[in-house]
Amino acid sequence: MSPKKPPKRARATTAELLARLENKKAQIAVVGLGYVGLPLALAFARKGYRVKGFDVDPSKIEKLQRRESYIRHIPATAISEAINKWHLRATDDFRQLREMDAILICVPTPLDEHREPDLSFVRNTTESIGACLRPGQLIILESTTYPGTTEEIVLPILQRSGLRCPVGSYQVEGGTVKATEAMESDFLLAFSPEREDPGNKQFKTHQIPKVIGGVNGPSASAAQALYRQTFEHTLLVSSTKAAEMTKLLENIYRCVNIALVNELKRLCMRMGIDIWEVIEAAKTKPFGFTAFYPGPGLGGHCIPIDPFYLTWKAREYEFPTRFIELAGEINTAMPEHVVVSLAEALNRRKRCLQDARILVLGVAYKKDIDDLRESPSLRIMQLLQARGAQVEYHDPYFPILPKTRHYDFRLTAVEPTPKALARYDAVVIATDHSSYDYAAIVRHARLVLDTRNATRDVTEHRDKIVPC
Repeated sequence: MSPKKPPKRARATTAELLARLENKKAQIAVVGLGYVGLPLALAFARKGYRVKGFDVDPSKIEKLQRRESYIRHIPATAISEAINKWHLRATDDFRQLREMDAILICVPTPLDEHREPDLSFVRNTTESIGACLRPGQLIILESTTYPGTTEEIVLPILQRSGLRCPVGSYQVEGGTVKATEAMESDFLLAFSPEREDPGNKQFKTHQIPKVIGGVNGPSASAAQALYRQTFEHTLLVSSTKAAEMTKLLENIYRCVNIALVNELKRLCMRMGIDIWEVIEAAKTKPFGFTAFYPGPGLGGHCIPIDPFYLTWKAREYEFPTRFIELAGEINTAMPEHVVVSLAEALNRRKRCLQDARILVLGVAYKKDIDDLRESPSLRIMQLLQARGAQVEYHDPYFPILPKTRHYDFRLTAVEPTPKALARYDAVVIATDHSSYDYAAIVRHARLVLDTRNATRDVTEHRDKIVPC
């Protein structure tokens, strides 16, 4: 008995979508115009698609409509060109999602106060899409999350609309979906993890291979048809869960290795060994070693968060992820290590941390970007204040320290002039921005706690530098 064929209309809407994706007549929606969504919207616009960005933050929409950028490494000229030449538009009216052919979800997936996944942004966005969902649309989740989110969270919410997208297995051969049994699917759903690295000048958005997994074969094929128009390389995997796990593996790999060098750094400090010298020596081996570097803690939207997404999900399967959890604990404890090291350094100079004046240089989570997400600098500042220190900061990208999800310091940046540097009991280099004159900082500061090895080339006044 031959398999039941889907209604002609279902096959027709999928075929129409594929044709519109191929000939770039499709309208693309990007929901969430942050560090991931905005570069993605620009990438599709440059390829000739009509792109509309959606965000709940009206200030972002207003800035884009004025052809202004709110992300430092994305110039205003790129925004202006995308609007004038490539028909990029931005709105906070989510009812317009019904007009879109493909909808890409790029919203935050933070942890809550118990370090458990907070999927409220994903849920709320999916509910907004579900309210406007129509047959023939392609929905793709890009937000990093635990394996199963697309099928267990996103799909049921979308199907409340009465439209259906059945889950089905498929095989990948030669980089494309192998022919599978036809199935009735009112809309299509896939997961493709974002791989954006803010400030990375070596790889642009379209140059980073795009991993794609669908809830069924037609969904995977449609998502690939969309992405291969913009990205140089696409890679299909056999399911949304495999695609979701791929992103977690990438960042857990980095988290675990950073935890290893952070632990080795603390051991080397006790043994009187320079961990940075050791890493540089180990790097000369042409095989079997990848260099990772210690620091004051992890920051950004991925590495500090993703491991906890997987450990949370693993509990459902009664599987302890001890290795991953230990790495998370080591990295999370690094800001405390910085504060303890500073207190000990001050004690050796007959100075107490309480009431000490401390200047923190750099609050971005990594050098040369304007991104505060999960920055260890903020945690260090909070711990210093809790110990009674008088804390001030400087960062060339943040003249005023904005309120974040967990912190509200209400501070204005202090320019690190020679006179200003001399006033502080200690200067903490928390982020190694390229614009800093580290020789001058060491020359004029009383004490420098260097968490990034930023002063490695400074030859004078080495006695003032405390590696951390």
